[in-house]
This record gives sequence, structure tokens and C-alpha cells, in this order.
Amino acid sequence: MKQELQHINFEQFTLACGKSQAVHVSYQLYGRTLHTAPIILVNHALTGNSAVTDWWSQQVGSGKPLDTDRYTIICLNIPGNGYDGAIEHLIYNYQDWTLGDVARVFIEALKKLRVCYVHAGIGGSIGGALLWEMVVQTPELFLTIIPIAADWKATDWLVACCDVQDAILTNSAFPVEDARKHAMTFYRSPQSLKQKFNREKEGRFAVQNWLTHHGKSLKQRYTLPAYKLLNHLLITTNAARNTNDNIVQALAQSETVIHVVSIDTDGFFVPQEDEETVALLKPFKEITQHYINSIHGHDAFLIEHDQVTVIINSVLESIHTKQVIEPCY
Repeated sequence: MKQELQHINFEQFTLACGKSQAVHVSYQLYGRTLHTAPIILVNHALTGNSAVTDWWSQQVGSGKPLDTDRYTIICLNIPGNGYDGAIEHLIYNYQDWTLGDVARVFIEALKKLRVCYVHAGIGGSIGGALLWEMVVQTPELFLTIIPIAADWKATDWLVACCDVQDAILTNSAFPVEDARKHAMTFYRSPQSLKQKFNREKEGRFAVQNWLTHHGKSLKQRYTLPAYKLLNHLLITTNAARNTNDNIVQALAQSETVIHVVSIDTDGFFVPQEDEETVALLKPFKEITQHYINSIHGHDAFLIEHDQVTVIINSVLESIHTKQVIEPCY
């Protein structure tokens, strides 16, 4: 069962930079009534939102891996993503924000919901990076996290991609459309585009028409301020910012089980970075790396549904359900 969009307001929220502002968080609940079942937090990707049964319907629902008959599913909108349709809730001072600030907003929103324990956190891309930030800030919050196609830090490659995105969003006459067209080239892979189009033409190359379609489609549902904000947040990803980039030290107080999911052809959050992270943490943490094998690159977590299902099922079956479902705070 899905509830309608609900809202939490913070009249004054202080960012890490020292500035304070009003912050609005919208969210949706799915499945069992809150505080009657284990809670799963789903963090959405850059252009995603709290309507998780729309964009991840293969994974969320009755009898599916994120089973709404068994769990309560919470999905919070990243502040400023525009999903609630309220112009006054957009964030224009995006350069003042970091992903760590968003993590603190999410943690405070969960407190407002009287949630102090989450059975599993799962998220793809920036949603997975946000999980890393949250688990460092609140070591006791999660039993397990499943970051998919994500990283605890912004690599040089990620920063480079996002810097080009920011230039397009700032300088283009059609910023959302053109930035989306560029993004699709690193969300997919050369092999994926070859399989899909094989140099076919529909007046011009079919791949060009496809890119135009994605640009126009995003423009219809996504605002320029939201895109600028989310793109900037990616650059600021660093769960170990307070420990001089030492992720082992950052997680020293957390007993959260970590299941990293990598995509073998991901050209955005490259799997080699995950491999290095797992090697660093394995002597100190319970951490496992899983792979999605796909030609489709970064977007494979939204395409390879059968593989994602197997991974989520295996993770949830392997962890013990800690029976802490009473509200707190």
C-alpha cells in the first residue's frame, strides 16, 4: 500500500558551511504501517523521486524483493529535487550544500518519523552514495546497507563528468535537454548503444533521436535548479570528509553490514573503486561485493532486473531481522 506524498518542514536547518535556511522534505511510505514491521529505506537516484514503485516496480511490491507485505518502505525526496511541484521548495544556493548535508536532513527527517533503526538501506548512484554518508553520521542506524553503482567518495572521473554537466547546465540554451543527452553517454556504455542501435538511421542516426527523446522527456518533469543541485551534490560526495578521507576510520564506530553492488561495465561509478574500498574495509568490517554483469553500463541497476532481484533477495535472506520496530525519539 502506498501513501500519498507527505511533508516535513525544518524552519531553520544549518548547513556544514554555517549558513541556515528553511528546508522541506517530502516522502512516501509503502507496505506495512510504520512501526509495525522492519523498515527499508530506499534512496533515489539523481533524476528519481519517492515514487519508487514507478521507477523500480520490479523490486518493490507484494511478493517482490522489497516486499510490501513484509516491510515498511520509506522513500524520501532529496530536498530541492522538485518532485512536490512547489517552486518555493527548490534550492537555488546549491553550491552551499554537500551530500553530507542531505544525509543530515534525511537523518533528522527519520527522527521526526520516530525511526531510530532501519533494517536495510538501499540506493543506486547518488542514492547509494547518500547511504555511505548516512551510515558514517549515524553508525547505529542501519543493520545493513546496499549501495548500488555508487561510491563513498567523488573520484576525479566523477568530478570531471559532473563539471562538464555543470558547464552545460550553466551555458546551454537548452540546459536540461543538453545535459541529459550528455549524461546518457556515461550512464550507458559503447557496447549497450551498439546493441541497441547498430548504426541504424531514422533520417539521422537512431542514437541521436534517442538522445533527443531523453532530453525532451526529462525537461517535461525536471527543473533546472533541481538538476544543478543534484549534479553539484555528486561532486561533494565524501563520507570520510571528517577523517581526512580515511573511510576505515570513518566507519570505526559502525557495525553495519555493507553489501556493495558494482556493475562490471559502469563508466560512471567504476567497479575498480568499489574493489579498492572493499579491500580496505574487509579486515575491519563485514563487507561483501556483488556484481551485476551487463553491457548496459551505469544504468544496468535499472535494466538488469533479474540480477538485481537475486542480489537483494540474497542479502535480505542473509541478515537477521532485529526486532526493533517500536517508535523512538
